[in-house]
Amino acid sequence: MAPKRPIGAGAIPDPVESPAPSLPDRVPLYAALDLGTNSCRMLIARPEGRTFRVIDSFSKSVQLGTGLERSGRLSRAAIYRTIQALRVCRQKLRRHRVTRMRLVATEACRRAVNGAEFMARVERETGLTLDVIPTEEEARLAVISCAPLVSARTEQLLVVDIGGGSTELVWIDLRDVPEAERKRAIMQMHMGFQSKGTAPAARVVDWISVPLGVATLREQFRDVEDDAARFALMSWYFEENLAEFAPYKDEQSRDGFQIVGTSGTITTVAASHLGLRRYDRNKVDGLTMTSDEIDRVIRSYLSLGPAGRRRDPRIGQDRQTLIMSGAAILQALLRCWPTDRLSVADRGLREGMLYAQMAADGVLEDGED
Repeated sequence: MAPKRPIGAGAIPDPVESPAPSLPDRVPLYAALDLGTNSCRMLIARPEGRTFRVIDSFSKSVQLGTGLERSGRLSRAAIYRTIQALRVCRQKLRRHRVTRMRLVATEACRRAVNGAEFMARVERETGLTLDVIPTEEEARLAVISCAPLVSARTEQLLVVDIGGGSTELVWIDLRDVPEAERKRAIMQMHMGFQSKGTAPAARVVDWISVPLGVATLREQFRDVEDDAARFALMSWYFEENLAEFAPYKDEQSRDGFQIVGTSGTITTVAASHLGLRRYDRNKVDGLTMTSDEIDRVIRSYLSLGPAGRRRDPRIGQDRQTLIMSGAAILQALLRCWPTDRLSVADRGLREGMLYAQMAADGVLEDGED
């Protein structure tokens, strides 16, 4: 399947179920829900200075896209699991009396022939209205969420979001933006990839949404029995789908170049690199790994084999069936753009939606993080 292009051009934390704390009502709460091909995740947060403070959260592997590659439909079992998770989200939203929210669905619902029917059922049975967002908005939200991790010295930025059903890549040129303004310029992309002002702005060189994520890529090669051969085939197949991405064709300078990666795969690799037996977001988010360190972790996964990966506490039960397809995507990216370092972001669409809502409402303080 050809990658979708613009016209003209985790480690997964354990699900959180906490009682609602008693909080004052002076500042409104915001919510962001991301229903992906593999997971359903939600954050409820309060604006605080130039950022926000998470009040409550939810994360559950619902495997909505199971069987989608073969049938083109969301299965009854996957729909049931997802609606049960969304009912928990609805309870949290009501408990916290959240009125400002953005609830979105991505690749699985975009591709499924019964996606619209599923959205109607979700609204009927949970009272939640989810928007199936286009690939450009998904890519834009991922970029916004990673803005705090961008170095002031970065001139060329590649943001990669490896999802369950698709992978978004956005290449941004920051050379025209003063160093002190680069994070803010990226945050301003909540209004769109095309600059609308006269001030120096971040320029999107190209972006692409490859319809291959950790779940869909694994489905395509599930009949290959040999573990190492399957991994190699997945990696090379993913790279073939990058052929139309403009920066793929030209060798890039390492000076001033930064890759920021966000996904359960990348945070899992980071946790394995650190030797964490229990996931710790504070140690993972913002971590920088070298390409050699990433390669060592991937090789250790291959040496473990499927049985060893199932028992490895660093990977976890939710991630063990998908880690090698995600690692294949990561390896392909590092093969295409050789770089000494990759910045790890334990953040994604939910954080991007929160920043976008709060920025639009003007409730965030101006300035740098």
